[in-house]
Amino acid sequence: MNYYENAVILDDTLSEENLRAAIEKIKGVMQEAGGQILKVDEWGMRKLAYELNKHKRGFYVFYSLKAPSDAIRKMEDYYKIYDPVVKHMVVKLTVKRARALEASLQAAAAAAAAATPEEKA
Repeated sequence: MNYYENAVILDDTLSEENLRAAIEKIKGVMQEAGGQILKVDEWGMRKLAYELNKHKRGFYVFYSLKAPSDAIRKMEDYYKIYDPVVKHMVVKLTVKRARALEASLQAAAAAAAAATPEEKA
């Protein structure tokens, strides 16, 4: 399996509830296709550099994942028919970037495990 970063811009007119549902739906599609989600990073609502399909703003979400190539193809096909997605891009990580991602995830997990109960609350 390869490592990928997936950037998704969601429709700015979605309500908070529908936005959360769309983020979870995308995560579910990735997992059903055989991918393993490593990290989800929400950048929030931002102005687009140029107008896309009559949208001037969008909600940015970045997924880091490990998946086989056919799962990526299925996800991209799904994005084409899923209305809340304004734009998407999937990038395969180089070996160096994949190792750096794994190292940062392991460091974050170790820091969370070493945190005292007061820090966790």
